[in-house]
Amino acid sequence: MPDVLTQSEIDELLKAISTGDLDVREVVQDTTEKKIRVYDFKRPNKFAKDQLRTLEMIHENYARLVSTFLSGYLRTFVTVDLISVEQLTYYEFTNSLSNPTIMAISEFRPLSGNIVVEVNYSITYPIIDRILGGIGKGEAKPRNFTEIELTIMRNMLEKMLNLLIEPWKNVIDITPVLSKLETNAQFVQIMSPNETIALITMRVKIGDYEGMMNLCIPHLSIEPIINKITTKYWFTSSNNRVSELDTTVLERRIENASVMLRVVLGECEITVEEFSELRVGDVLLLDKKCDEPLDMYVDNRATYRVKPGVKRNKLAVKVAEVIRRGDETGE
Repeated sequence: MPDVLTQSEIDELLKAISTGDLDVREVVQDTTEKKIRVYDFKRPNKFAKDQLRTLEMIHENYARLVSTFLSGYLRTFVTVDLISVEQLTYYEFTNSLSNPTIMAISEFRPLSGNIVVEVNYSITYPIIDRILGGIGKGEAKPRNFTEIELTIMRNMLEKMLNLLIEPWKNVIDITPVLSKLETNAQFVQIMSPNETIALITMRVKIGDYEGMMNLCIPHLSIEPIINKITTKYWFTSSNNRVSELDTTVLERRIENASVMLRVVLGECEITVEEFSELRVGDVLLLDKKCDEPLDMYVDNRATYRVKPGVKRNKLAVKVAEVIRRGDETGE
């Protein structure tokens, strides 16, 4: 950082220039010097900032889905928050993991390669305890997992992996398939240690227990669609789906929806005593004339005026007037 001149030094400098004791050209510095950016060839930046931002938005949606799923699956309040999305080498990721831990190796079809979902033991034990009917108590010290516990975690992680389909659908239609479960990160050598990965870190809180869940996505796996992982493409794809697919589905559901129609012939007021004495053949005087249109109600809302009649030996009504439309009242 350049030195900051005091006011007295500035005054002396201006005085020297005005008297000619100092040449202005000596003060001007060469600003054409090229800036050099340091680049580490051992850790190349393969993900652009925009791509990391898109991955962050995708997995913010995923975190919300996992939070909802775990709250229902464990029958307790669970919060899942996205902490960070960064690029690392695969060696840095595996070297930072504790032992034991739960690592789910999953295929990322139709893309090649595998992704890894890692769940820290600090929340794994409360999850298992909760599923087995406990209060969600953790272990004081880490220990090896039993076969029953691994089976429980495998079933849960399969459901959690399927939740990736929805957040990723604006980029690509994926089908995650859980291949195997490991408890030691040193045994999971699914790629070169120097391979660049996108590491998505989420914080999971279950009751009084809190831990991390990591999602490791290799750059090699998503390289064929790397140009689609941009904010612009993500929003454009989302808008297209809403206008084409979702609109068609919504129209089909509305067309197949059923509504209750009710026609009121008229109204009158009688006492409870008169009501209790009604017999077959009694006549009630209504407030409608024979040639006066009747009100038709759609879900208890007067919507049409109709005229009664008969069609094919069945009572029917003919719409004569529209009283109200939903669009006109913002409904």
